[in-house]
Amino acid sequence: MKELRRPARLAPGARVAVVAPSGPVPEERLQAGLDVLRGWDLDPVVGAHVLDRHDEFGYLAGTDADRAADFQRAWCDPAVDAVLCARGGYGVQRMIDLLDWEALRAAGPKVFVGFSDITVLHEAFANRLGLATLYGPMAAGVDFIKNGRAQEGLRATLFAPETVRTLASGGTPLVPGRARGVTLGGCLCLLAAELGTPHARPSASGGLLCLEDVGEETYRLDRYLTQLRRAGWLDGVQGVLLGSWEGCAGREEVRALLADRLGALGVPVAQDFGFGHCDGALTIPFGVAAELDADAGTLTLDRPALR
Repeated sequence: MKELRRPARLAPGARVAVVAPSGPVPEERLQAGLDVLRGWDLDPVVGAHVLDRHDEFGYLAGTDADRAADFQRAWCDPAVDAVLCARGGYGVQRMIDLLDWEALRAAGPKVFVGFSDITVLHEAFANRLGLATLYGPMAAGVDFIKNGRAQEGLRATLFAPETVRTLASGGTPLVPGRARGVTLGGCLCLLAAELGTPHARPSASGGLLCLEDVGEETYRLDRYLTQLRRAGWLDGVQGVLLGSWEGCAGREEVRALLADRLGALGVPVAQDFGFGHCDGALTIPFGVAAELDADAGTLTLDRPALR
């Protein structure tokens, strides 16, 4: 797995577009997030349909066509330096085939931030554009607007990425050891759901795979991991980093399942890395070469996440 192209870091005054490719966005949370971004001396602009709600399917932020158009317009605007997702939920899989990937490629590398359902776009950006992305807090997320640690982690990555070259978990290893590879991953259920689609990469071979999920019963987590294994998607993976499992079964039950499904891979597995659906979530760059030390609970990037 090759390292991907890194976009340029942000500077004070940079214009950032906020879009909603998945679920509906509460206006008060959006405004709070915009206030945080303005406090960083950024110039946020909001997609035309960010506050929409689908007439029939209320779990979507407007129609598929409108969500796709907002995203396309934001990415292809030469005045925009970064595209930040407002929130996750569900919906990227419905709109992603409406995007013009040649136009997105021509618009050049930009910073892209999001997590959860946005996993689908992270995979597509890696597979279709060869672009490194940031798996991190979203502009209208409660875990962002009310958590200083999450804010500071994203801010440092955007403006001074050389200061966050080493990310620490503070946890104990599920499987000890060290490994090198290129970071990738996201929300487990979305990685499983994307298997076989034209936007997802064919395997995690050569990668340091970051996994997390939220609100899933143990048998569902088992099913996702088993599907990835049976499909051969995990063949050749170099190491695994485990993030949050908020709202899943008890810690020990989830830990036992992860040990059962991942232990046989024969690679280091580090837990409690604190990214994804949790308070104070770390911002994890995808597409960057790094070293995982599961015993120390550290991920050390070869170079900053952004140029």
